[in-house]
Amino acid sequence: MKVIGLLGGMSWESSIEYYRVVNERVRERLGGLHSAHCVMYSVDFAAIERMQAEGRWAEAAAVLREAAQALMRAGADFVVLCTNTMHKVADDLGVPLLHLADTTAAAVQATGLARIGLLGTAFTMEQDFYVDRLRGHGLDVLVPGPEDRAVVHRVIYEELVVGIVREESRAAYREIIGRLVERGAEGVILGCTEIELLIGADDSPVPVFPTTRLHAELAVDVALGDDIGVSMF
Repeated sequence: MKVIGLLGGMSWESSIEYYRVVNERVRERLGGLHSAHCVMYSVDFAAIERMQAEGRWAEAAAVLREAAQALMRAGADFVVLCTNTMHKVADDLGVPLLHLADTTAAAVQATGLARIGLLGTAFTMEQDFYVDRLRGHGLDVLVPGPEDRAVVHRVIYEELVVGIVREESRAAYREIIGRLVERGAEGVILGCTEIELLIGADDSPVPVFPTTRLHAELAVDVALGDDIGVSMF
């Protein structure tokens, strides 16, 4: 089994889910008392969030590059960046990386869907680094309108990253998903690792694609030597 390097802390609420899903997947695949060979580096999200808000992406990339290389020195064979938003700097990490957007696109394509809604932070929904990566796989990506994007972003940063799950926020997300479906979305990508703390398949009239689970499970398949059809870089 290869060693998975988990680069987390953005936020640690979702990093817990990565660790849990990775180990559940290994137990599912191998049975018995098996668990994952993995190492984790958890950064201070407060510092990263300030860099995001101030547009200091080069500084954020330097922090994550140092952390990613520390994972490799600790024995990781490849790295899983446990956040959608910080894939903005994925090309700068300089380590073998299982890209979250590629993982998600492969899962969507496996269902035969092509027109897909995307929920995530404002950075993920509004900037090119993630949407264009999905479109590069042939997907037609829809993002919510400006007011809905603001709601999605606020709930992530003011509630989910600090472990707060509110029913009114779940209801708001359901309404936003409904509007995406009205515009033709055949499925919805939960494109922020914390969204799965709030929304699941029962909250959507169309299939949802939980990026945390998809990413963590595929990391295990890579670690066990499967031919996954997704390239690492």
